[in-house]
Amino acid sequence: MNVLGIIASGLAALFITVVLAKGVRRTALRSGAGRAPGGRPSRAGVVRRLGGAAVVLGVGTAAAAGTALGAADGSGRAVTGLLAGAGAVAVLGLVHDVRPLGVPVRVVVQTAAATLAVCLAGLSPAAGVLAVLWIVAVTQAFALLDTSDGALATVGAVTAAGLLACAAVDGRSDLALLPAVLLAGLIGFLLHNWHPARIRPGASASLFTGFVLASSGVLIHLAAPPERAAWAALPVLATVALADTALVLVSRRRASRPLLQDCGDHIGHRLRRIRVTVPGTAVVLGLWAGVAVVFGTLVYADVLHPALALVPPAGSALAVLALLRIPAYVAPPRPAARRPATGATAPTAPPTRPAPAGTAAPTRTSPAAAEPARTPAGRPTVPPPPTGRPAVGLTADRS
Repeated sequence: MNVLGIIASGLAALFITVVLAKGVRRTALRSGAGRAPGGRPSRAGVVRRLGGAAVVLGVGTAAAAGTALGAADGSGRAVTGLLAGAGAVAVLGLVHDVRPLGVPVRVVVQTAAATLAVCLAGLSPAAGVLAVLWIVAVTQAFALLDTSDGALATVGAVTAAGLLACAAVDGRSDLALLPAVLLAGLIGFLLHNWHPARIRPGASASLFTGFVLASSGVLIHLAAPPERAAWAALPVLATVALADTALVLVSRRRASRPLLQDCGDHIGHRLRRIRVTVPGTAVVLGLWAGVAVVFGTLVYADVLHPALALVPPAGSALAVLALLRIPAYVAPPRPAARRPATGATAPTAPPTRPAPAGTAAPTRTSPAAAEPARTPAGRPTVPPPPTGRPAVGLTADRS
């Protein structure tokens, strides 16, 4: 496939994604219109999460058409297997968006899809096992990165640009097809996903993006010349997603929280706690990914020494340690101690006087009972019949 074919496929992916995302947005607005405040949630939230289908259909259609028209060499089989695995993962995410699935089911499907892509790529058994583990790890890391508006699309687009540059260094236009169409599709989706987001990528687009990026990196690594340090350069491109996963696992482990339960402790959540805006969070993550992409691409092109590929992971480790100092788990407020109502304490009974001679001794009353009132003539007043009102000392407020 020539450069013009790649550009045409990218433009097609951009156009399809923008049109489909706009349709999903209109559907979400119509489904949520007319709902009374405080009523039951409508299906608008579900429709907004299905916006990732626009990325999947746009990128998948453009990549499949470009592969069928221009991939005449041996990479066509590997790219086809990659697209098949990415489609299976996207369907998994679509089902998870509608009805959440368990972690074992998702891991099994992702592993099967990665195995399919690796087998069609022609890797050796040992390298294939490592590649499957790498693809599953990066796919799941990108799925966890969808925590704020524009974060996933920004990091994914920057990473796709780095893979596109690595493929262009070797002149492999066939391997540059997938990063190019993914870059264009994510840019089109970002037009609707930037804050305030009208649609969300959901699990469908996040899993699809991570799978395509990780699998494309494996193909580029496989086709790289032996003299290139692809083994050191390509893992650097996924630094941000892996750093976010490491931050979450370490933080939950230290706090003795479930590792697989969302607790609002990702990079985006912590940046918001130090008053970074939502668009600013996407920009920070994009710049972070951009630094890693620049280092990885220069190492891949033999401009920098392979040892310098350790700079982005080392910087990310320091950033994770700094982010761990930001509190992420806020304890629920303790209920205030109930104070007794005004006048709720029962008055003490006045001291009894000795009865006159020849009269019966008064019976002992409870401390809560008060001495009956007397009239000016000295006669005791007749108590009113019980009406169910509060006793003496628990006067009801009548104001």
